[in-house]
Parts: sequence; structure tokens; C-alpha cells
Amino acid sequence: MSPCSGALVHETAEAVARHSYGKLVAFLAARSGNVAAAEDALSEAFAAALEDWPVKGCPANPEAWLLTVARRKLIDSARRRKNEAPADDFEIETQSLADPFDEGEVPDRRLGLMFACAHPSIDAAIRAPLILQAVLGLDAARIASAFLMSPAAMGQRLVRAKTKIRQARIPLRIPEREELPERLETVLDAIYAAFSEGWLDAVGTDPARRDLAEEAIYLGRLVTELLPGEPEALGLLALMLYAEARRRARRGPEGEYIALAEQDISLWDQERIWEAETALRRAGAMGLIGRYQLEAAIQSAHVSRRRDGRPNWPAVVKLYDALLELTGSPVAAINRAIAVAEIEGPGAALAILDSVSGDARVIEYQPYWAARADLLARTGATAEARDAYEIAIGLERDASLRNYLEHRRARLAPG
Repeated sequence: MSPCSGALVHETAEAVARHSYGKLVAFLAARSGNVAAAEDALSEAFAAALEDWPVKGCPANPEAWLLTVARRKLIDSARRRKNEAPADDFEIETQSLADPFDEGEVPDRRLGLMFACAHPSIDAAIRAPLILQAVLGLDAARIASAFLMSPAAMGQRLVRAKTKIRQARIPLRIPEREELPERLETVLDAIYAAFSEGWLDAVGTDPARRDLAEEAIYLGRLVTELLPGEPEALGLLALMLYAEARRRARRGPEGEYIALAEQDISLWDQERIWEAETALRRAGAMGLIGRYQLEAAIQSAHVSRRRDGRPNWPAVVKLYDALLELTGSPVAAINRAIAVAEIEGPGAALAILDSVSGDARVIEYQPYWAARADLLARTGATAEARDAYEIAIGLERDASLRNYLEHRRARLAPG
């Protein structure tokens, strides 16, 4: 053990939580068959670390230290529950936890846990949120916001799902190959939801979101290695890589928001773009088109600015046509309208937005109002544009994007 100041203790614990939380939970859950107990034991281990490390020093391998302590707490917890659970459950859990493991390198069991959370016996609506909490450590309130549910309801459903895994003895491992396809969509959706959470923190200042995008990309790569013949897994990986390639260009020196059309392409990560295009080509060669491939292809069309200085708007519109036909998503319709405006003008785009204005899902969707405000301003409907900007600004939580919208509103002609 090395000397460890209070600040270093918290910094070390936070780093392990960011990089290894899901890995440790997955390992403990795979050994015990109990996701909730694994989470509780790991939480207790972190609490023990904050008490122990300032006195005894930080361990050389904090991850192994936490795992050892959490494993002991799981065994103690299983013994306390001995009279409440069937004897064979107790024997299975304690014996598996007592089995030796290499503390120098904890195996990564996250994919197994993800596919277990996507088991058909678990309510379909809670599978992706369960993955986000169990594998990536997101709290119920943040997950509830992403899935338009109250935190209390989300928390209750997550608890029930974890109980289902334990009671039904769903194995926390990668299932047999014939079982994989039916669970794959849920796993991909959860990975993309995690990436989107990380993407919202463009400059990496939110500790709760820090590294989430990179973690999601890592998990995406694991899925493509497990299932190299699944084009949608490759499509998702390409989509995330295209987006992450632009991270440095999304904010200015003072953290100000920079729209895609105004970004400095020299700041785009060419290596990630090349990897994304390779993955997208591999997916396309398989001849089975899906949502993630289409969204990645749209990003590829935007990236064509590297070659000729402007996006390929006709291609973007055609790709959104296909995506809209596949998903029926009003989000796809809104983005298609923005692309149509570049070809046919703002009037045609506003007609498209009018066609989805009755959909309840767009009433509180900030990009709808921001797009509407911009298009109205371009037609000279200043008063209506100002009203739309007001709504968009009120719905936006990102301070830099809110400032951007306020600046656009301020540029409108007076009156």
C-alpha cells in the first residue's frame, strides 16, 4: 500500500468506478447469480475503501481490492439470507463466490450480463434500462429521464427485473448462438443509449457521464467481435465512431456550442472516421439494412464535407426517406425536413414539420422547435420564429446550446 491523501483516495475510487464498475458488478453477479446483491456489495466495498485507504494507503490494484472486499460481503450477505432462501440457492451462491480467481486480471463478464438482462422472460420495456444500470452504473433517475418515466416507477421496475433474474435463475453469461439474435436489438439499444448519455457531455466535465461514450464504443466493439456476421452491430459501431470523431469540433475554446455545419473539419478524428467507414462497408456487404446502418450512412454523407466542402444533401434526404419508412419516427421526419430545406428551401421543410406537429412526442422535443424557429426565420416569419425559439430555449438543458439558441433569437429582425 502507498500513502494516500484524502483527495487521492476519492480520485482513485472515482477512476475505478468510471472504468470498472460494470466489469466488477458483472463478475460478482455471474458468480452469485444475484445482480442486486452484487451492486449492494460493490457499493459497500467502495464505502469501505473510503474509510480504509486514507489510513492504510491506496492498494496497488484498487480494482482487485474492491472485488475481494465485495466478494466477502456477498458471502456474508448470502449467509444472512440462508434461512430465507432454498438451501441449494445458498450452496450455489457461496460455492461460486468462494472459487479462486486471478486478482491480477478480472475477466470481463459484461456482455454476458447484458444478454442476461435482455432475456425474453424480462419485461421488454425494462431490458435496456436494466442494462444501463447493471452494466454501466447509471442511476434510476437518469435512466428514467431517458425513457420518459418517473424515477420512482423506474426504480421499482428495475428492482423487479433483478428479482426476476435471481428467482428464475437466468444464467448471467453469453447465451447459445441461436438465442443471440432475439436479444441483440435490446443490447444494441442499451449501448446506444449509454453512448448518447456520454455524447451529451461534449467537453467531458460531467463526472457521471465522463467516459460513457468511450465505454459504449468499447462494448460495441465487443459485440461485433462476438457476432461478426450481424450487420446492425457493425452499423451501431460505425454510427458511434462517426459521432465521436467530431467531439473536439463540437465546442469552442470557451465551451460554446458549434453547429455541425460550422465545425472545423480539421478537428475531426480521421482515424475514427476511417474505422467507421470500414465498419459500415462491412455491414453493407451483408445485404440486410437496418436502423443503425442507415443512421451511420447519414453521418457518412455529412462527413463528405472532408472531400468537397459540403454535405451530400440529396443522399441525406434519401437515407432519411429509408429510415422514416423503416421506423416511422418523428425524429427522422424532423431531420429529413432540415435536409430538405437545403435543397428545396425552408417552405418545403416547414410543410414536413407541420405534418408531424400533431404527434405528442414532438411537443417537448427541443430539436423540433429549434428547427422550426430556424426555418421560420429563413422565411421572414420573425414573430413566429421568436416564439419557437422561446420554446426551444425553455426545453434545452445544455447551457452552451441554450446560449447558442439565445444568440440566434437575438439576431432576428426587431418587431
